[in-house]
Amino acid sequence: MGALIDGFDAVLSDLDGVVYAGPHAIPGAVDALKALAPRGVRLGYVTNNASRTPAEVAAHLRELGAPAADDDVVSSAQAGADLLAQHVPAGARVLVTGSAALAREVEMRGLVPVRSSEEQPDAVIQGFSPDLGWRDLAEAAYAVARGALWIATNTDLSIPQARGMAPGNGTLVAAVRAATGRDPLVAGKPEAPLFLAAADRLGASKPLVVGDRLDTDILGGNRAGFATAAVLTGVDTPESILAARAAERPSFILGTLDDFFAPYPESVAHDGAWRVGGAVARAEGAAVSVEGEPGDLNAWRAACAAWWEAHPDADLPTAPEVRWAG
Repeated sequence: MGALIDGFDAVLSDLDGVVYAGPHAIPGAVDALKALAPRGVRLGYVTNNASRTPAEVAAHLRELGAPAADDDVVSSAQAGADLLAQHVPAGARVLVTGSAALAREVEMRGLVPVRSSEEQPDAVIQGFSPDLGWRDLAEAAYAVARGALWIATNTDLSIPQARGMAPGNGTLVAAVRAATGRDPLVAGKPEAPLFLAAADRLGASKPLVVGDRLDTDILGGNRAGFATAAVLTGVDTPESILAARAAERPSFILGTLDDFFAPYPESVAHDGAWRVGGAVARAEGAAVSVEGEPGDLNAWRAACAAWWEAHPDADLPTAPEVRWAG
């Protein structure tokens, strides 16, 4: 059996929680990404973080030692500005609740960034920036409540940092939603166009989408019709992956990016149970019985295979009791 990655012509990788957490690379991630090109696998980065330009993101990746040309990065800021340009005419005023990088993307589409609702903006675009404060959110709320078009670059509730999980753009969007009772149009993940654009840019026909979040990376990759891999170095955990609703279930579960280069264990059904490696799992009512150890990723892969077969069309997360028999 060959390596998992040998079945794909490109990797579309998330950044936060996959390549780095805060300013620092996740151990082993850079070496794994550098090993793709010698195998003929292209690499692109798909990020919901709209606080930096693609060129700035690529420069940071190169500083960490990862392979990255400026055009290898596709961001939700680009997607948000594109969506904005589809809804308002050239020259329209846009309240930018976000970074200078997001404002530049808006300008590049022939629109006029403003910073106050008193300038009567036609639209509001909201993206993550660590410098946003209450006054920025208040200006967005005033404009949105008045009827301005509202676009969010993404709705990630959290963002991995070196010290742990911090509030993401979705948390800030939720504040404006709570104040106005309105919902934004969302441009980035989990919408499919961001992934389709990245694949098209790489000329990839069979990409693998890799991310740490089910609700953005995996859902978006699935919507785009691509194979997806959840990696356990960021937000989601074996427990949350097991409980995932059908639309957010990954094709593969990886401990780290090093798992690209190993054979992916086959899930084998037999007599109502699923075997992965030396682990066996069976769905039993509201529980999953697992013959294996909690520290063995194959045990979780087997548990997912059994539970997902028993609940193939789950529209909501389901959290089974896991009964271990190691």
